[in-house]
Amino acid sequence: MKFTDGYWHMRQGVTFNYPIEIRNVRTYEDKLTVLASCKKIVTRGDTLNTAILTVNYTSPMPDVICVELVHHNGKLPKGPEFAKNVNRDTQVSVQNGQEVASFTSGKLTVQIHKNEGWNTEFIFDGKRLTGSGYKSPGHVKLSDQSTYMREQLDLGVGEYIYGLGERFTPFVKNGQVVDLWNEDGGTCSEQAYKNVPFYISNFGYGVFVDHPERVSYEVGSEQVAKVQFSVPGETLKYYIIGGASLKEVLSNYTLLTGRPALPPAWSYGLWLTTSFTTSYDETTVNSFIDGMLEREIPLHVFHFDCFWMKEFQWCDFEWDRDVFPDPQGMLDRLKSKGLNICVWINSYIAQQSYLFDEGKANGYLVKTKEGDVWQWDRWQGGMGLVDFTNPAAVRWYKDKLKVLIDMGVDSFKTDFGERIPTDVVYFDGSDPVKMHNYYTHLYNKAVFEVLEETKGKNEAMVFARSATAGGQQFPVHWGGDCTANYNSMAETLRGGLSLGLSGFGFWSHDISGFENTATPDLYKRWTAFGLLSSHSRLHGSQSYRVPWLFDDEASDVLRYFTKLKSTMMPYLFGSSIETTHTGLPMMRAMVLEFPGEAACEQLDRQYMLGESLLVAPIFNDRGEANYYLPGGRWTNFLSGAVVEGGRWVSEQHDYFSLPLMARPNSLIAVGSNELRPDYDYADGVTIHAFELEDGREAKAVVFSTKAEQELVVRAVRSGGAIEIAASGAGKPWEMILRGVSEAAEVSGADWSVTEAGIRLVPHEAAGRIRVQLRG
Repeated sequence: MKFTDGYWHMRQGVTFNYPIEIRNVRTYEDKLTVLASCKKIVTRGDTLNTAILTVNYTSPMPDVICVELVHHNGKLPKGPEFAKNVNRDTQVSVQNGQEVASFTSGKLTVQIHKNEGWNTEFIFDGKRLTGSGYKSPGHVKLSDQSTYMREQLDLGVGEYIYGLGERFTPFVKNGQVVDLWNEDGGTCSEQAYKNVPFYISNFGYGVFVDHPERVSYEVGSEQVAKVQFSVPGETLKYYIIGGASLKEVLSNYTLLTGRPALPPAWSYGLWLTTSFTTSYDETTVNSFIDGMLEREIPLHVFHFDCFWMKEFQWCDFEWDRDVFPDPQGMLDRLKSKGLNICVWINSYIAQQSYLFDEGKANGYLVKTKEGDVWQWDRWQGGMGLVDFTNPAAVRWYKDKLKVLIDMGVDSFKTDFGERIPTDVVYFDGSDPVKMHNYYTHLYNKAVFEVLEETKGKNEAMVFARSATAGGQQFPVHWGGDCTANYNSMAETLRGGLSLGLSGFGFWSHDISGFENTATPDLYKRWTAFGLLSSHSRLHGSQSYRVPWLFDDEASDVLRYFTKLKSTMMPYLFGSSIETTHTGLPMMRAMVLEFPGEAACEQLDRQYMLGESLLVAPIFNDRGEANYYLPGGRWTNFLSGAVVEGGRWVSEQHDYFSLPLMARPNSLIAVGSNELRPDYDYADGVTIHAFELEDGREAKAVVFSTKAEQELVVRAVRSGGAIEIAASGAGKPWEMILRGVSEAAEVSGADWSVTEAGIRLVPHEAAGRIRVQLRG
């Protein structure tokens, strides 16, 4: 929200109180409090009729400082609030000197310059990150008597801002006006399904605004050298998050707000759906599944979209018996083909659903101020809304889903969660404005929990559309309603990279677009992108997405990339486990992996898939790839071609190829099963070593599907020799030294020369190998 009229003036009807003079600094064992007057105090009379702002500095964990700006503190707190993981043992240092007061947590310090009006700086390990200065923080009152708190943090020369949720507007947020308010706006607008009040800067810090209600950002769009954020009310709380790198900043943020759970291994395979408004029954479903089998395209998950339930009755969680007369038998038959099953749900209860009367009678639905059930006719006629602040309603909702799980359903697509009213009353008294964005968190949490309660840890996943801060704990999320064109394909990737820099680890999208029908060309290009994402789903609106409806080659392309992904699962699953431990996304913006490389700071048409693979989807019908390679010798994972980095690269690719580039000094584990994503990754795995650099250690960790460590391989090149050490279970494995054509001597392994390089077959599953190179 904009409050100023240019640099000098406030807008008409705006009154702004901002700190002018620090009057008092109070130190505590774990807190620093600053009292600032909003006018210059010269005489005692100046202390009358003026606002006082209180600023509290605390720390929930090392390297994180919480800043709380308070105007009036008399309002009773009203939830919901974001859950935070607070380390009660965090050690802080509080100082109150003659000129400067400071508060330090870990390597992060805030300095308050006491005699300079208002001037605060945030410093990490000696480096200034940002600061809040003259007229930056303050209390705003509008002519309609509404009030806001705002802050402005410095935006440096060459500084870029990322994140704020899954945003489809330009990847770098500088110059944008961003209002965080969950909306069902598709991928082609400034609205977002997943609004997250966290941004990260290429200067090496993050800012989390601890408010689930609407947060309004002006990212260099009101004052060009400031990031402004404002919230309604009388208080504002935010956290400055430091770290030694962008990765560490993001890891600290997810440690504070929650790390992602590990999705089950089967979920990484190919998903196929009925599509949305298309006609389907068991015969149609089987024609899709059998068609894939006949074409030898591995299929792992089948999803039933909305019309598995009877129209006008969404959601009643009962199969439409006119279309599916034997749902249990059908599910048994589908699962006998090796498929996992997902069904569409949302948290809306139509009046025609028998659940509406149950929810009304028991107080399980959100109410109006008059105590009636809140209803409207958007989406479903007479639609009500489950009140997830009521524990009994949560149990009721879970029990309905458990019936489906017991039938054989493995996952739920938790659609919607954005159309949440603000003129309602919740069971626990929550503020309905704050609940608008937060509601989806409770919704997805309930569904994830019932899956985990029933199926066990690491076997639960949802396929969610809406989210806010903390929602990353309940993966997976997908990008919403995109359109079948290249522009939408590109905006979809921008949204996913933005979400990844907002703390979300796993992400998917509708391959070939949801709205309209793709050309065969687009379908095949988007297939490569989709199978090189963390999760891969074919889904559409008014037409089916089976490949043979596009052209014959589409089936070949889908088969090729589906099998490729299955063989990549040892690497991908290892990256997933890293995500659960660190909060780093599987699909990473280039700036996250290469923070010091200026050319990577604005890249949004390519990404790193895990730490070691660069993916550059092709966004045109000419097969042209234009992408940037950071410095070093990179290897095309598909063709084996070595490309020198530190430059832009232009290439031509057919539909079975794209830039899938292995980072130099990487060990990438490749599995032996191309038909399924869930197998013992350590059994028969081949470790591919790419362009080992002298004096640096490369490492690969191969896990089983149960996330138990199976095999650890390390390789170090020193001059003309490569030392390889392996530890772990006694599974057979091999290694290929890519780009190495011959060896003078090998100990600890049998070896042979292949087109890719030297293939090593260790004498023992665990042990040491030494390769002496010729020359």
